[in-house]
Amino acid sequence: MVIKNVTITDIGEVFKFYKIASEYQTAKKKVVVWPAFERAMVETEIAENRQFKLLINNEIACIWAIAFSDKQIWEERNKDTAVYIHRIATDPKFRGNNFVADIVTWAKEYVKQKKIQFIRLDTLGNNIKLIAHYKNAGFDFLGLFNLKNTDRLPDHYQLAPVCLFEINLFKD
Repeated sequence: MVIKNVTITDIGEVFKFYKIASEYQTAKKKVVVWPAFERAMVETEIAENRQFKLLINNEIACIWAIAFSDKQIWEERNKDTAVYIHRIATDPKFRGNNFVADIVTWAKEYVKQKKIQFIRLDTLGNNIKLIAHYKNAGFDFLGLFNLKNTDRLPDHYQLAPVCLFEINLFKD
Protein backbone atom coordinates (compact mmCIF):
# COMPACT_ATOMS: atom_id res chain seq x y z
CA MET A 1 0.00 0.00 0.00
CA VAL A 2 1.29 3.45 -0.98
CA ILE A 3 -0.32 6.88 -0.45
CA LYS A 4 0.45 9.67 -2.92
CA ASN A 5 -1.00 12.95 -4.07
CA VAL A 6 -3.52 12.76 -6.88
CA THR A 7 -2.21 14.39 -10.05
CA ILE A 8 -4.19 16.19 -12.72
CA THR A 9 -3.80 13.11 -14.93
CA ASP A 10 -5.84 11.19 -12.30
CA ILE A 11 -8.83 13.55 -12.44
CA GLY A 12 -10.87 11.17 -14.60
CA GLU A 13 -10.35 8.44 -12.01
CA VAL A 14 -11.38 10.79 -9.20
CA PHE A 15 -14.69 11.52 -10.92
CA LYS A 16 -15.14 7.82 -11.67
CA PHE A 17 -14.79 7.11 -7.95
CA TYR A 18 -17.30 9.85 -7.11
CA LYS A 19 -19.78 8.38 -9.59
CA ILE A 20 -19.35 4.87 -8.17
CA ALA A 21 -19.80 6.21 -4.62
CA SER A 22 -22.97 8.10 -5.61
CA GLU A 23 -24.40 5.00 -7.30
CA TYR A 24 -23.61 2.95 -4.19
CA GLN A 25 -25.28 5.57 -1.97
CA THR A 26 -28.33 5.61 -4.28
CA ALA A 27 -28.60 1.81 -4.08
CA LYS A 28 -28.58 1.94 -0.26
CA LYS A 29 -31.67 4.23 -0.47
CA LYS A 30 -31.51 5.50 3.13
CA VAL A 31 -28.37 7.61 2.90
CA VAL A 32 -27.73 11.06 1.50
CA VAL A 33 -26.31 10.82 -2.02
CA TRP A 34 -23.32 12.88 -3.13
CA PRO A 35 -24.10 15.44 -5.83
CA ALA A 36 -21.94 15.94 -8.92
CA PHE A 37 -18.91 17.82 -7.62
CA GLU A 38 -17.49 20.74 -9.56
CA ARG A 39 -14.40 20.01 -11.62
CA ALA A 40 -12.84 23.37 -10.67
CA MET A 41 -13.03 22.46 -6.97
CA VAL A 42 -11.22 19.17 -7.56
CA GLU A 43 -8.65 20.82 -9.84
CA THR A 44 -7.90 23.33 -7.07
CA GLU A 45 -7.50 20.56 -4.50
CA ILE A 46 -5.11 18.73 -6.83
CA ALA A 47 -3.10 21.91 -7.53
CA GLU A 48 -2.86 22.54 -3.77
CA ASN A 49 -1.81 18.91 -3.07
CA ARG A 50 -4.98 18.26 -1.05
CA GLN A 51 -6.27 15.23 -2.99
CA PHE A 52 -4.80 11.83 -2.15
CA LYS A 53 -4.88 8.30 -3.49
CA LEU A 54 -4.14 4.99 -1.83
CA LEU A 55 -2.50 2.59 -4.27
CA ILE A 56 -2.42 -1.19 -4.08
CA ASN A 57 -0.18 -2.82 -6.69
CA ASN A 58 -0.08 0.54 -8.53
CA GLU A 59 -3.87 0.62 -8.78
CA ILE A 60 -5.97 3.36 -7.15
CA ALA A 61 -7.99 1.67 -4.40
CA CYS A 62 -9.22 4.72 -2.48
CA ILE A 63 -9.22 8.52 -2.75
CA TRP A 64 -9.94 11.42 -0.41
CA ALA A 65 -9.42 15.14 -0.09
CA ILE A 66 -8.38 17.33 2.83
CA ALA A 67 -8.85 20.91 3.93
CA PHE A 68 -7.36 22.99 6.73
CA SER A 69 -10.49 25.03 7.30
CA ASP A 70 -14.16 24.05 7.17
CA LYS A 71 -16.00 27.01 8.67
CA GLN A 72 -19.48 26.34 7.33
CA ILE A 73 -19.57 22.79 8.68
CA TRP A 74 -17.51 23.16 11.85
CA GLU A 75 -18.70 26.70 12.66
CA GLU A 76 -17.13 27.90 15.95
CA ARG A 77 -14.94 24.77 16.19
CA ASN A 78 -13.20 25.84 12.98
CA LYS A 79 -10.91 28.09 15.07
CA ASP A 80 -9.05 24.93 16.18
CA THR A 81 -6.07 23.64 14.22
CA ALA A 82 -7.41 20.71 12.22
CA VAL A 83 -7.19 18.71 9.05
CA TYR A 84 -10.62 17.94 7.61
CA ILE A 85 -11.03 14.76 5.55
CA HIS A 86 -13.59 14.82 2.76
CA ARG A 87 -15.05 12.54 0.11
CA ILE A 88 -13.47 9.18 0.92
CA ALA A 89 -14.32 6.92 -2.01
CA THR A 90 -13.20 3.33 -2.56
CA ASP A 91 -13.04 1.17 -5.65
CA PRO A 92 -15.70 -1.55 -5.13
CA LYS A 93 -13.20 -4.37 -5.61
CA PHE A 94 -11.24 -3.03 -2.62
CA ARG A 95 -14.22 -2.48 -0.27
CA GLY A 96 -13.96 -4.07 3.14
CA ASN A 97 -10.26 -3.28 3.62
CA ASN A 98 -10.91 -0.60 6.28
CA PHE A 99 -9.05 2.13 4.43
CA VAL A 100 -10.42 4.66 6.93
CA ALA A 101 -8.02 3.21 9.51
CA ASP A 102 -5.17 3.59 6.98
CA ILE A 103 -6.24 7.17 6.29
CA VAL A 104 -6.24 7.91 10.04
CA THR A 105 -2.72 6.49 10.38
CA TRP A 106 -1.60 8.54 7.38
CA ALA A 107 -3.31 11.70 8.71
CA LYS A 108 -1.62 11.36 12.10
CA GLU A 109 1.78 11.31 10.38
CA TYR A 110 0.79 14.05 7.93
CA VAL A 111 -0.11 16.53 10.68
CA LYS A 112 2.58 15.60 13.19
CA GLN A 113 5.03 18.36 12.21
CA LYS A 114 2.29 20.90 11.52
CA LYS A 115 1.21 21.06 15.19
CA ILE A 116 -2.38 20.31 14.22
CA GLN A 117 -4.63 19.21 17.09
CA PHE A 118 -7.56 17.52 15.32
CA ILE A 119 -8.32 15.14 12.50
CA ARG A 120 -11.95 15.68 11.57
CA LEU A 121 -14.56 14.46 9.17
CA ASP A 122 -18.28 14.67 8.66
CA THR A 123 -21.05 12.72 7.05
CA LEU A 124 -24.73 13.38 6.56
CA GLY A 125 -27.73 11.76 8.15
CA ASN A 126 -28.04 9.18 10.88
CA ASN A 127 -26.14 6.40 9.07
CA ILE A 128 -25.62 4.06 12.03
CA LYS A 129 -23.21 1.71 10.21
CA LEU A 130 -21.02 4.55 8.99
CA ILE A 131 -21.01 6.17 12.43
CA ALA A 132 -19.83 2.86 13.94
CA HIS A 133 -17.22 2.49 11.19
CA TYR A 134 -15.72 5.91 11.92
CA LYS A 135 -15.81 5.28 15.68
CA ASN A 136 -14.00 1.97 15.15
CA ALA A 137 -11.32 3.87 13.21
CA GLY A 138 -10.65 6.01 16.29
CA PHE A 139 -12.92 9.01 15.79
CA ASP A 140 -15.04 10.42 18.59
CA PHE A 141 -18.62 10.94 17.43
CA LEU A 142 -19.67 14.44 18.47
CA GLY A 143 -23.31 14.07 17.42
CA LEU A 144 -25.75 15.26 14.76
CA PHE A 145 -25.98 18.98 14.06
CA ASN A 146 -28.15 21.21 11.91
CA LEU A 147 -25.90 23.62 10.06
CA LYS A 148 -26.70 27.31 10.28
CA ASN A 149 -25.47 28.27 6.80
CA THR A 150 -25.14 25.92 3.82
CA ASP A 151 -25.18 28.44 0.96
CA ARG A 152 -21.64 27.68 -0.29
CA LEU A 153 -21.67 23.96 0.50
CA PRO A 154 -22.52 21.21 -2.00
CA ASP A 155 -26.30 20.73 -2.27
CA HIS A 156 -26.44 17.49 -0.28
CA TYR A 157 -25.61 19.40 2.94
CA GLN A 158 -29.13 20.83 2.86
CA LEU A 159 -30.76 17.39 3.01
CA ALA A 160 -29.95 16.14 6.52
CA PRO A 161 -28.19 16.96 9.76
CA VAL A 162 -24.42 16.57 9.72
CA CYS A 163 -22.57 14.02 11.86
CA LEU A 164 -19.28 15.38 13.19
CA PHE A 165 -16.28 13.23 14.10
CA GLU A 166 -12.86 14.09 15.42
CA ILE A 167 -9.65 12.67 16.80
CA ASN A 168 -7.95 14.94 19.32
CA LEU A 169 -4.22 14.40 18.86
CA PHE A 170 -3.35 16.43 21.97
CA LYS A 171 -5.57 14.36 24.28
CA ASP A 172 -3.76 12.66 27.18
